[in-house]
Amino acid sequence: MAFDPQLQLMAIGTKSGAIKMYPLPALYTCSFLSGRLLSLLDDNTLHLWELGGASRDRGGAKSEGVVYLEEKRNYSLLGRPGLESCSIPEDYRCGKSLGPVESLQEHPKQPGKILIGYSRGLVVLWDLSTRNAEHMFLGKQQLESLVWERSGSSFVSSHSDGGYSVWAVYLLSLTAPLSLYLSLPLSLSVSLSLCLCLSCRCPVVLYSGGMPRASYGDRHCVTIQQDKQHVTLDFTSRVIDFFTVHTTDPEHDYDDPKALVVLLEEELVVIDLLTTGWPSVPPPYLAPLHSSAITTSCHLDNVPAKLWDRLAAAGNSQGAHWPICGGKNLAPPPRQQELLLTGHEDGTVRFWNVSAVAMTPLYKLSTANVFHTDCDPNDDPLDPTNDPEALQEEEWPPFRKVGCFDPYSDDPRLGIQKISLCKYSCRLVVAGTAGQVIVLGLSDEWSDHTVDVSTVDLLQDREGFTWKGHDRLEPRASTAPFPPGFQPLVLVQALPPASVTSVMLHAEWNLVAFGTSHGFGLFDYHRRTAVLARCTLHPNDSLAMEGPLSRVKSLKKSLRQSFRRIRKSRVSGKKRPIPTPTSKIQEANAALADQEEVAPVQRRIEPRSADDSLSGVVRCLCFADTYLRDGTHHGPTLWAGTNSGSVYAYALEVPGVGSGRGRPGGEGSGCVEAVLGKEIQLMHRAPVVSVCVLDGRGKPLPEPYQASLDLATAPDMTNPHSVLIASEEQLKVFSLPKVGAKTKFKLTAHEGCRVRRVAMVTVCSTAQEDYSETSLVCLTNLGDLHLFNVPALRPQVRYDCIRKEDISGIASCVFTRNGQGFYLISPSEYQRFSLSAKVITEPLCTVELERPLETHIRSLLHTNTSGDTHSSLLETHTLLAVPGHPRTGPNRKDITPPTLPKHSPHTTRGISSTTNLPS
Repeated sequence: MAFDPQLQLMAIGTKSGAIKMYPLPALYTCSFLSGRLLSLLDDNTLHLWELGGASRDRGGAKSEGVVYLEEKRNYSLLGRPGLESCSIPEDYRCGKSLGPVESLQEHPKQPGKILIGYSRGLVVLWDLSTRNAEHMFLGKQQLESLVWERSGSSFVSSHSDGGYSVWAVYLLSLTAPLSLYLSLPLSLSVSLSLCLCLSCRCPVVLYSGGMPRASYGDRHCVTIQQDKQHVTLDFTSRVIDFFTVHTTDPEHDYDDPKALVVLLEEELVVIDLLTTGWPSVPPPYLAPLHSSAITTSCHLDNVPAKLWDRLAAAGNSQGAHWPICGGKNLAPPPRQQELLLTGHEDGTVRFWNVSAVAMTPLYKLSTANVFHTDCDPNDDPLDPTNDPEALQEEEWPPFRKVGCFDPYSDDPRLGIQKISLCKYSCRLVVAGTAGQVIVLGLSDEWSDHTVDVSTVDLLQDREGFTWKGHDRLEPRASTAPFPPGFQPLVLVQALPPASVTSVMLHAEWNLVAFGTSHGFGLFDYHRRTAVLARCTLHPNDSLAMEGPLSRVKSLKKSLRQSFRRIRKSRVSGKKRPIPTPTSKIQEANAALADQEEVAPVQRRIEPRSADDSLSGVVRCLCFADTYLRDGTHHGPTLWAGTNSGSVYAYALEVPGVGSGRGRPGGEGSGCVEAVLGKEIQLMHRAPVVSVCVLDGRGKPLPEPYQASLDLATAPDMTNPHSVLIASEEQLKVFSLPKVGAKTKFKLTAHEGCRVRRVAMVTVCSTAQEDYSETSLVCLTNLGDLHLFNVPALRPQVRYDCIRKEDISGIASCVFTRNGQGFYLISPSEYQRFSLSAKVITEPLCTVELERPLETHIRSLLHTNTSGDTHSSLLETHTLLAVPGHPRTGPNRKDITPPTLPKHSPHTTRGISSTTNLPS
């Protein structure tokens, strides 16, 4: 990690060979070699990079001031002539070379001189202008790190035995350099990885390591010592590097450190050195997304200002914001506020501001206080183990837990599996691993209350099935304090307590639907009553009884079933038997399947066995106000799709809702009722991924409250509706209410292709402001994206987006309604892409350099006059970007990745503008 105090830029070198640059927010008013970057690779080669920019024509469009990093020079440190001419003792050699380079530090006053430290203790002062070694310092211990003193007259080296040496550079005329060796008063069996001694009115010493291996070998620590103050920062991941933000004005006599920035293996931590107690400061970006493993995600666009302000206020009370953000913001204010909700293994839900390039933490919700867990602290106030101050007095050195990365969950049953949020009513539903479904409401004040608990038995006393998985979480019977923000209203416990696989909220009807591997349920959270419980188990669903923690036991059975499917697929030439249709739906499916020819890009689908395990898993749920019973009366409906290709459609009687069916008196006049209206069985039994009801114009129905609040066009209720059912194999459109087959598309152009994610998106034209298209986007297990128009299901375009080997990335993908998407490219980093030529979130930044004969560099946009609704695949990495706001419109701005040569801007044809969001 490197830091330029003048440009306020921080560079991080990664294991994969990438250099990522971020602006450091101006926490205080306060080398990059004046805009240059020096990097050391593990092959002992030095590379000098320089920020640059130039104007060029790209496809007829002029692009000015494109920012990039250009390699100016490179040096090889192995076998340099300057070192060969010096007399180096054999003890400091590793064969013909000098061994690994452990540290590289530029002279603070003379930029042309670099201090190079080798692992065996040899330190060389290297002159870049003459390419010769000016002097050598022979250390007696294995070297760990180097750091210059402010004036450049001395430097400090840390060693593996827990000591550090102070070397005087201004006495080079002596036969041996002056050295002062200090041993830390901890233990001889220690390793001092990094050391930084600052010139202050009251000197401060910072070092990493130095802990006795026998007692603290598993600790990752950075120690701060100043006068009588002594704090050992205890982290949960390995310390990579650290630096201080201090005064660089030559007129000042002291460094006066103001902040400590620590780069860890899993996060970046900033310590305030000016405030008493040296507290940590939450960063505005580079926050660890994976402080607990991400298990699910949900995106919301056009968030109302009222909800946004209340969430921001709740987050401020948690200290989730950076006090002062520096840097120049070139982008205009965003047209809309966007939220990305991430559910985590420890039972927390984190709200991220993704309106701009960087992901900024906004608010964190914890659901653990709703339950009693095995890791709850002892409630006995007389127990001395509950007094943290007493423990701190007994422990030396004084450890302090710092950082928010915590890979260990108190209870794996707390994990969040599904999230649904209504942005108009401020109602949130989170569902977890142990069958818990929590309905929460937004409050601006602290509250002490008990949470209502209801249970829904999905097995309905079905005989022959016994749950062998984990137990349910025990809810708290007493009152519990809940901070401002989302507070639980009611807890719905599904029985058996299997992991929730789908959830859907309809706040306008006060209903929440949830599904597990055993069935689905419908709950009225306004009246605290269960409306529906439907079991979807097949007699052979043995795995559904075991739960996720014991599925390993059935590995052999799964393998047998996989081989059985392979043998079935290899039957040659013969048409596979199709079950005799017994309903109108099956007749419609057969009519479509018996067409004379299959399209060239399609192939026939292999029917799946009815006895596959986990066939009862509920994959998707959908609420819709549509025609189900007849073509003259519409009303609320609930749709549920399962792993075995079954779709259940229920007609709902909701008081006060429906055409001619609402009871007078409003919400309090009756209870919600559910009646099975249709049951659809897809012929090939492929898992149902999505169900979407289309109005008379073929458009998706608006979200709850959108039509009643005039926030969206009212649906067409005069023409017949239709339902679009997406399975892993194909897309089908049926007419309503008779459920007659209209059209379909087999998405099986490639062998093994399966649909993983489906969403309805709206893409706008760059040429006409008032023109937009509604498309269906599908993500397959091969990582490619398919777009279809609706309701005709004509394929529009296909793009490669995610590597097919990236299984976790495909599983984590979530689409936005305006044609963008997010997926995890690593456990701690999201990638953002766009299918829209108009709505692109991109970095806008400026880097001002004061170098002779060079002008200031600014990143501007090149003009794209294309009127297409789908853009090209344009990767715009934000390695040089100051986090700003998205820019949308017909003019698209691109930034060339800094690692590419100056003459080769990185633009390729495809679909998206991909942005690496800082983790």
